[in-house]
Amino acid sequence: MIVQSAPPEEPRFVITMAQHTTFAGRIARAFGNDGFEPVEPRDVVLYIVDHHDAGWADLDSEGRIDPATGLPYNLVQTPFSEIVKTSAASPEFNSRHHAYCGLLSSMHSWGLYNGRYGMSDHVLLDNLAAENRATAEGMLNGELERQARLKHALAENPGTAAWVDEAQVMQNYKQLQFFDTMALYFNCNGAADRKPETFTHVPRSRHDDATVALTPRDDVTYALDPYPFEEDGLEVSFAGRYVAPRRDAANVDLAAIDEESQTVRLVAG
Repeated sequence: MIVQSAPPEEPRFVITMAQHTTFAGRIARAFGNDGFEPVEPRDVVLYIVDHHDAGWADLDSEGRIDPATGLPYNLVQTPFSEIVKTSAASPEFNSRHHAYCGLLSSMHSWGLYNGRYGMSDHVLLDNLAAENRATAEGMLNGELERQARLKHALAENPGTAAWVDEAQVMQNYKQLQFFDTMALYFNCNGAADRKPETFTHVPRSRHDDATVALTPRDDVTYALDPYPFEEDGLEVSFAGRYVAPRRDAANVDLAAIDEESQTVRLVAG
C-alpha cells in the first residue's frame, strides 16, 4: 500500500500496489521513441511491469491500519514479517505466467534489498534490524536459486534462449526500474511535494543508458529531458482512494470507498 503525502489535516490518497503497478504499466506502454528502444519482448515484459508487486495483493486487501498514523500501512512502514513475504510471493506469482516474468520479478525483489544491482545508493538490506537480516538473507538466497532455475529453463528453449543474454536481461530490468520509480514518484508525493528528480540508468538500448531529469512545470505538467516517450504531452492517470485517519478500527474496507484518480501530463523539456 502507498499513502501519498498531503498537507496536514487533509485526507490522504491511498494507492494499492495493484493500482501502482497498473500505473507503471501505462508508463511502460508509452515508452520508446527514436532515442529509446521500446520494451521487448513486449508481451512478457509488459506483464511483469503490470504485476511486479503482485505479492502484495492479499495484504493490501486486508487494509491494515498503522496505529501510529491511523492510516493504512505505507510501504516500508509495513511490518517486516509481511514485507518479506511479498518479496518472494511476487516472483512466485509471475513465474506461473512465464519464466521470463518470474526472472525479472525475482531480480526486482533481490534488487530492492541490494541497491537495485548497484544502480541505487539505497541498500535496504543494510538498514534492516539485526533480527530481520537472517530472514531477508534466506529469502534473497532463495531468489538467486529461482533465478538460476529460470535462466536455465529459458536457455533450454530455442524460442527464449536469446532473452537470457545478460545485456537483454539488464535492459529489461532497467526498464522495469524506471517504470517503477517514476510511478512511485507520483504515487508517493502529492503535487505540493513533487520536486525536481533524476532517474538514472534509463536504457536507450542494451548498451547505452541515459539520466532523465524531471522538472515540475505546475501541479499537473512535468517536463522530462531527454524525453523517453513516443507521444509528447502524454497524459497518464492512476487510481486510489482518499482516506482520513481513523483510530477506531484495525482495518479499513477500501472497497467501500469510491475510487478516484489523479492525472499527470508529461512533456519534452
